[in-house]
Order: sequence, then C-alpha cells, then structure tokens
Amino acid sequence: MKMKEKLKEVLKNYEELTVKLSNPEVIKDQEKFMQLAKALAEVEPLAKKISELEAVKESKREAEELLKAEKDSQMVAWLQEELKELTAKETVLNEELRRLMLPKDPNDSKDVIVEIRAGAGGQEASLFAADLFRMYSRYAERQGFKTEVMSSSPSELGGFKEIIFAVKGKGAYSQLKYESGVHRVQRVPVTESSGRIHTSTATVAVLPEAEEIEVEINPQDLRVDIFRSSGPGGQSVNTTDSAVRITHLPTGIVVHCQEERSQLQNKERALRILRARLYEKELLEQQRELAQARKMQVGTGDRSERIRTYNFPQGRVTDHRIGLTLYNLEAILDGEINELIEALVAADQSERLKEVV
Repeated sequence: MKMKEKLKEVLKNYEELTVKLSNPEVIKDQEKFMQLAKALAEVEPLAKKISELEAVKESKREAEELLKAEKDSQMVAWLQEELKELTAKETVLNEELRRLMLPKDPNDSKDVIVEIRAGAGGQEASLFAADLFRMYSRYAERQGFKTEVMSSSPSELGGFKEIIFAVKGKGAYSQLKYESGVHRVQRVPVTESSGRIHTSTATVAVLPEAEEIEVEINPQDLRVDIFRSSGPGGQSVNTTDSAVRITHLPTGIVVHCQEERSQLQNKERALRILRARLYEKELLEQQRELAQARKMQVGTGDRSERIRTYNFPQGRVTDHRIGLTLYNLEAILDGEINELIEALVAADQSERLKEVV
C-alpha cells in the first residue's frame, strides 16, 4: 500500500472510531467502549499529525497560486518567505509522521520485571547493583509508576547480589527496554583504603511481564522446592519453610522467591518471573531471526553487551551505544534518566527509519 493510501486509511479509521464512540449503544457496553477508546487513543496522534500536514500543504498551494499572480515586489518577497517557512514545516511534519507510522512494539504498553545482578567486582559490584536499583526506583516514582520487589539476595555491606522487581505503569516497557545489558562503574570502593579507582559491573535485564494467556506453563514441567528463607551470609531469616524455588525442566530456568512470609505468595511471584523469562526467551529467538536481515544500533536484549559507564571521578555517564556522555552522574543515579532514555528512543527510531527508507 502506498503512503498516500495508508494516510487515507488512518483518517478513515479515526473518523469511524469517533462515530462509533458517540453511539449510545456502544456507550452502554463498557467493555466495547473501552476497547474502542483504546483504539482511538492509539490512532489519534497520527490522525492529528496527518490533518496538520494536510493543512500546511493546502496553505502552501494557496501561497504558490498567489505568488504566480502577484506583481508587487514586497508581496512577492513576503510570499516567498512564507513558502520557505511552510516548506520547512512540511519537512518536519513528514519526518514526525514517518516516526509515528513506524511499527509499534506490541510489548511497549506492558509492565516490566527488572533483574539486576552483581557482576565482576565482589562487594563493590553488589553495592553498584543497589545503586542501580535505587536509580530505577526513583525514576519509576518520578514517572508515577509503582515498584514491587519480587526477589532479592542482599550482600553483607547492604548491596544486592541479585534483586528482581516489577515496575507497573503505562508504557513502562517502552521506557525501560533499552536498559538491558552490562552497566559499568568506575570509582573508589568503600572497601578500598588506598584510594585506587576500581571498575565493577552489574547486569540489567528488562523483561516485559507476560500474561498467563501469552505463556502457557504446564505444571508437569515444573519442579517446586520449598525451603527456609535466608539473608546475607546464609543465616535463616524465617522460622517457616516459605521460600520457593521453581525449576522449569524443559529449559532449565530456575527461579527462587523468598520475599513474602506466605509460601503461596512466593510461588505466585516466582511464576510471574518464570513467565516473563520464558516470554523473553521466545522474543530473543525472534530477534535473532530478524538480526540476520538487519542490524540494530540500539539493542534491547543482549545482556552481555556493555552499554553504559558511570565514572565517579569525572562525574560522567556515557552510553556507549549512541556515544552520549552526560556530566550529571549524581542526578542520573537519583533517577533523572529521561535524557538518556529519550536519546536512546530517538536513536532507535532513526535506525528504523533508515531501514524503511
């Protein structure tokens, strides 16, 4: 389908949805009304941009017609300047329109499960994992998202060997999906007396949270072990056997959860994590197939890729995928990561636009 036909189809769809939503019968049916309202909300930004572009094109046509008949030199100069501005605006709107028409990631509206694991660097890596958890928690708070710790393995100095948490909110995955990968910190560790700068790492994985209908888990494929919760150093922190370990036999994926005192709640959380990991596994397989035909600059799935460095002596953060360096380390670790996220989204869109062109 040609672009002009696609745009007409979008406007037609928008008008039909608007008419349907004003139908009293549809208004009475709340489920139907919500479905149509969601569909309208998705197509409305595109429809408005198309209308804005058409208005600019019409103004441009009118100015061109006037210019042909105009004899007054001052009016000619004014119309030429007007045409220049309208042409520039048309170019910008066409670019914005192409971005809006890029295929949507079906997972963008989902909640996410974020897994942070300490990498190289011992206790310092665990402390860095805690810093990243705080950064994402503060970011989620600023966005109006809710966070829920699902599983954690604290370290002796107050860091985390591993922490898994959910972030709930509209578009959580669309905002956080570029955070998957290896994060590196360069600083003087609290455990270092000589003041030498060390490099430590932590791995972040951002998984779209899958619904039960999206990932079907056969109970016969699971081995469920119950044990007593433990804290830093392995000491028992609970007098009852409430911690749960689930092994998915076909894939070998193991999930454990001990945050709650209730065995049932821990099992439910562990299943949510398992479901997300199985869903991600399927997504990565699809991405590998696509990667044979195209190579994206900004990845969302390779956990072994070093994506970002947090350098404390220089107060800078560098995202290696897009070559962006910001000198506001303290603010970023306090959750102000919008500038990074927006730059990553823009870079990803630019790469995809190149493919379309």
